[in-house]
Amino acid sequence: MRDKKDQISVLIVDDSIFFREIVSRKLSMEPFIYVIATANNPFDARDKILKYDPDVVICDVEMPKMNGIEFIRRLLPQYPLPVIVVSSNAGAAADAKKAGALYFVEKPKGDLAKTIEKFIVELTKKIRIAAKMTVVIPRPLVVEEINQRLDDEAQFTDRIIAIGASTGGTEAIYEILKNLPSNCPGIVIVQHIPPMFSKMFAQRLDAQTMFQCKEAATGDYLKNGWVYIAPGDKHMRVKRIGKKYRIEVFEGERVNGHCPSVDILFESVAKEAGAQAIGVLLTGMGYDGAKGLLNIRRKGALTIGQDEATSVVYGMNKVAFNMGAVTIQASLEKIHTYILSAIKE
Repeated sequence: MRDKKDQISVLIVDDSIFFREIVSRKLSMEPFIYVIATANNPFDARDKILKYDPDVVICDVEMPKMNGIEFIRRLLPQYPLPVIVVSSNAGAAADAKKAGALYFVEKPKGDLAKTIEKFIVELTKKIRIAAKMTVVIPRPLVVEEINQRLDDEAQFTDRIIAIGASTGGTEAIYEILKNLPSNCPGIVIVQHIPPMFSKMFAQRLDAQTMFQCKEAATGDYLKNGWVYIAPGDKHMRVKRIGKKYRIEVFEGERVNGHCPSVDILFESVAKEAGAQAIGVLLTGMGYDGAKGLLNIRRKGALTIGQDEATSVVYGMNKVAFNMGAVTIQASLEKIHTYILSAIKE
C-alpha cells in the first residue's frame, strides 16, 4: 500500500461528474498522485480546500455559481495554492494565467475515452512541477489605482442599483446578489449593521458572489460588477459626475434612528440618478428608506419592495408599499428577475 505522505494530494474541481470520475481514476493510478477530493463547483471546492488542504488544485473554467477564473482570483490571496486550469476553451488560457494559475491544459476533444490518455500524461507532468513551485499571488488593485482608471468608460454606466435593508437583510441581500450576473451596474447598499461587521459582510459577499464587494469609502467610483456596502457607523450618498457616480461617506446624526440611513442613500440616488436608478427596499423594522424610495419612484425609476411572506420583518418595506413608493412588490426569490429585466431595457 502506498504511503499518502509521499504523494501529491490533488483536488479536482469540475461540474461534470463523468470528467471528475475518469480523471480521478486515471490520476490515482499514478504512484506519486493522491486525489484527496473532488468538487462540483467553486463553493464546494472552497469547503474541500479548508478540510483537506490539497497540494495542487485542478480547476475547470465553466462551472455553476462562479466561473473558474473568478474563483482562482478570489482564492489565491487567501489560499496560495498551485492551480492548474483545465478547459476545452483554449482562449481562457491567458485569463487563467493572469488570475494566478500556474498552468493551463486544454481538455481533450471528441470521445474522452479515446483521448484521455494523452491529456493525463500532460496533466501529470504539470502536477509534478506545480507541486514544487511557489505561488506568486497577483497583486490586487488598491482603491487609488482603480479610481485612476476613469478613462475606461466601458466600466461605467449611468444606471445604478440601490438597496436598503435592516433585520434579516444580510441573507436577503446575499440571495439577490448570488443570482445577478457580475456585469450589473454598480450596486450601493445600506444595511443596518454595527461598525466592523459591515466590512465583514462586504468580505463575505466578495467571497460568495460573482461581484467584487467592498466597504465603501469616500472617493470610490461605482463600476460595473462592484458592490459597495455603507460602513456601519457612517452615512453614504452618491454624487453624479458626468456618467459616473462618486461615493461619499460621512459621519452624522442618526436619521430615522439609524446611521447609516437608507433614506440618506435613496434621497441622493433619486437626485443624482433619477429614472436611471433601481431602488430596492428589503426586510427590516421601522420606516427608514420608505420616503427615499418614494422619491426614487417619483423620478420615474423602478422601485421594488420585498413582500411580507418572505420578509423576516415586514416593516420598512410595508411602510413604503402603503405610501405608494413600491412599483413592484415581489418575493425575495423573484427580485433579481425584475432587476435583470430593468437593466436589459
